[in-house]
Parts: sequence; C-alpha cells; structure tokens
Amino acid sequence: MDVLWQLQGEPTHATRERCRADRERLVRQPMIALLNEVADADPRYEDFSVWHYRTGSWWWQNQSAVIRLGRKIEINLRFSLDGLWIQGAWWYPDPGQVDAFRKAVAAEGSGRELSALVEDLRGKGYDISGDVMKRSPRGYPTDHPRTNLLRHRSLTAARPLGCEPWLHTPEAADRVLAVAADLDALLTWLVRHVKSAA
Repeated sequence: MDVLWQLQGEPTHATRERCRADRERLVRQPMIALLNEVADADPRYEDFSVWHYRTGSWWWQNQSAVIRLGRKIEINLRFSLDGLWIQGAWWYPDPGQVDAFRKAVAAEGSGRELSALVEDLRGKGYDISGDVMKRSPRGYPTDHPRTNLLRHRSLTAARPLGCEPWLHTPEAADRVLAVAADLDALLTWLVRHVKSAA
C-alpha cells in the first residue's frame, strides 16, 4: 500500500523509477503468488497472466491480472488503494459469440438458466454489467421475457473484496476462490454456450 500511495496522481518518471523495484516486489509478485495458489487449488485456473506496468499512471496504480477460462471468458482481478476487486467476464467477444449468446438466451432452457444465475449473483451483491444495447436486437421480439439479457453484447459480474487485514495473509487465496465459486456457474454457462462460436 505504501508503494501505491507514492504513485498516486500523476507520478513523475523519477518517482516511478524510484518505486519500480518495490512495486515489482511488493505489488506485482504478490499477485503472481496469489494466482499460483489459486491455480494450485483448481487446475482450471492455471492459465493466468499478471500485467506489467505500462506508461500510463493507471497501470502503476493498479495491479491487474486475468485467469482465462475460455475464449473471451475470464476472471479479472485488480489490486489498488481501494483493495482487491474481482470480476467474472465475457467481453470483447469474437465474431459469432454475440449471436451464439443471444440464441442461448432466447432458448427456453438455457435462457431461464442464465437468468436465474444472473439474479442469484445480483442477490449476492455482484454488480451485473456489460456492453448493453438500448433496444432489443433485431430478430427478437421486444416483449421477450429475457429482453434485458438479449440486449447484452458482453456480460460481467463484479464486486470489490475490500482492503481488510486478510488481504496481506494466505486467506486472500481463499477469498478469491470463494468468489470464483460464486462465479463458476455463470462462467461455465458462458463457456458452454459462447466459447467456441466464431
């Protein structure tokens, strides 16, 4: 946290260089260690990346990482002065994925399943978001019972985990795994219905 405090605002090049080694050791490397622990607990989480910092200030002030579960389907983590934040996401879709998503939403069985999963996560305090059209997509009735989901061109479920003392202990991996368990059914649905569409 002390390192990130020093990088607030628009840190100068000299400040960044002075903080570089500490930021690597105290911010980025702990994120790598955290995701290694998460991957050790479940092999589905072995495909992950922890971003380096880039030229913009935001990249120095936020340590981001991604766990890939399928094409454009992932768990995102971010550590900043606000603490740890986590998101399950299907976004920046490949061609064909949006159509596959909408067909699955419109279908009675898979659509009802997704609607229930989204409502369950919303009830647990997750912010449900994504790239959402203003109107129903062409080819679907405007009064479709799941029109709100049909309007999505991406779908995310996110929540902050905060900045409590557990963040600096091995309990952090357990907290991430608990959220991953919450997100599992949604991400599994997305892998099943949109992963291979191109």
